[in-house]
Amino acid sequence: MNQLPPLNPLRAFEAAGRLKSIRKAADELSVTPGAVSRQVQILETHLGIPLFRRESRSAILTAAGEQYLAAITEHIDGIREATLKLTGERGRSREILKVRAYVTFAMKWLIPRLSSFHEANPSTEARITASLEAVDFEHEDVDGAIRLGDGHWPEYEVDRLVANELIPVCSPEFRRTTKLKHPSDLAGRTLLHSLARPDDWMYWLKAAGQTGIDAYAGLKYQSSVMVHQAAIEGQGIAIAQKVLVDDDLQRRRLVQPFKLSCDPRRLHLLFDLSQEQAAKSFVSKIP
Repeated sequence: MNQLPPLNPLRAFEAAGRLKSIRKAADELSVTPGAVSRQVQILETHLGIPLFRRESRSAILTAAGEQYLAAITEHIDGIREATLKLTGERGRSREILKVRAYVTFAMKWLIPRLSSFHEANPSTEARITASLEAVDFEHEDVDGAIRLGDGHWPEYEVDRLVANELIPVCSPEFRRTTKLKHPSDLAGRTLLHSLARPDDWMYWLKAAGQTGIDAYAGLKYQSSVMVHQAAIEGQGIAIAQKVLVDDDLQRRRLVQPFKLSCDPRRLHLLFDLSQEQAAKSFVSKIP
C-alpha cells in the first residue's frame, strides 16, 4: 500500500501552516485561497484528522496539525535542498542557516518572528528543525540550537533570547467550575504535564510554597503544544511558558488563575564559535 499522502494537498498544508494564513499560502503557490482550502480539506480527509481550526478568517493549526507540520518540515526542506543542489541554484551564493529548536517554541515564538530576519537577510535562508536532543555541532549538520539553561556553555557563542516565565493556565470554564483562587486550591485538581519538561510544576509549586501537592501527578503529554491544547479543552490545569501562550491568553482560550510566575531557566541561542557572526545577525533581526 502506498503510504504517501497526496503531495499537492501536503504542499498546500505546509505553506498554510508555515505562513499561518490560507491567503498568504495562496499567494505563495499562485493559486486562489479557495484552492488552498480545498487541498487542505483533501489532506484532512485522507488522514482522517482535522489539521486546522477555522476561526472566522484565520486558519489555526490544531495540536495534531502542529505536530504533523513540525514532522514534515524537515523532509520538505530536504527535498528543496536536494533540488537546489541538482539544478545548481546554490551557485547563487544563497547561505543556508540551520537552527534547531523545541517544537512548541519553534511553532509559537520563533517561526512568527522569522519574517524580519528574512527581510533583512534576503541572501540567507533560515531552516528550522525541531528536536529535544542535545546539539553536537561537530557531528551534526546544524549551525545553531535554541536550548534552556543558565547560559554557561563556554565552548559556544551564546545569546539570551527570552525569559522562561512559567505560569499555570486553564480554560475559563475550568477556572469557573473549580473556583481557583489560591495556589492551595490546586490540591486534588488534574495537573497537565509535558514529558519534555517534567519538572516545570515542581519549580512553580516550590515558588508558590505549596509543599503538599504532588508536582508529578496528573496527565502527561509528549509536547507542550499538546499540553496547551489539553488545557484549552478543559482537561485540567497546565504549567506553561508564558511567552508561548500569550496568544491563547489574549484570545481568552486560556486564563491565568494566579499572578505568581517563576523563571528557573532561560532560553538561549547556541552557535558554534565559527558561526559567531551569523549568530549575532540572527538574534539581532528577531524582535
